[in-house]
Amino acid sequence: MLAISLDGRLAPAGGGAAQLGGSGDRAVLEESLAWADGCLIGARTLRVHGSTCLIREPGLLARRAAQGRSPQPLAVVVSRSGLLGPALPFFSQPLSRWLLQAAGPAQPLAPLPAGFERRLPLRHWPACLAELRALGLERLVLLGGAELAGALLAAQLVDELHLTLCPLLLGGSHSWLPASALAAASAWELLEHRDLGGGELLLRYRRKAPLASRQGEP
Repeated sequence: MLAISLDGRLAPAGGGAAQLGGSGDRAVLEESLAWADGCLIGARTLRVHGSTCLIREPGLLARRAAQGRSPQPLAVVVSRSGLLGPALPFFSQPLSRWLLQAAGPAQPLAPLPAGFERRLPLRHWPACLAELRALGLERLVLLGGAELAGALLAAQLVDELHLTLCPLLLGGSHSWLPASALAAASAWELLEHRDLGGGELLLRYRRKAPLASRQGEP
């Protein structure tokens, strides 16, 4: 789920948090979080914003409680270095936190940073998602940023795109889709478009199955 400007930007030309999206965007974001077992968030995005989104709508919290689920989906932070400031408000938020961190012979892992309950190795994305699924995180929401979204799109691992189009023009180079993701471009079909108020529009797309996997379908 991403809120983007009319010209497809995530942040102002000078960088930093754009604070895109109003109350309607917040409502659909909470709906997605209520559906999810976990959310993926890039370390750079977390450093810029300082915290992640929480479900606050009482009906959604009640639904998760009735399902025997935690109030908030688990937050999985994706980081090469694992270096995150312990003073970030994120570490005071009422949720569980896991870390996906790169490791290798030339990059030994330091002790697990305070605030995280578990660390998993950051490797090829199909293997990462398979491991998360085996640990109970079957439904994941991607909260950004662009580098993480691009990596998953390039690997053809994003099933749906939820884009809130905001009535702003930001300019600059901070597109939500890195050029690296274009090499594995997919076809997408529109599932929903919803007026969120305040000039914002939700666009929800589903990735079409590759042609080879659809052979023999009626």
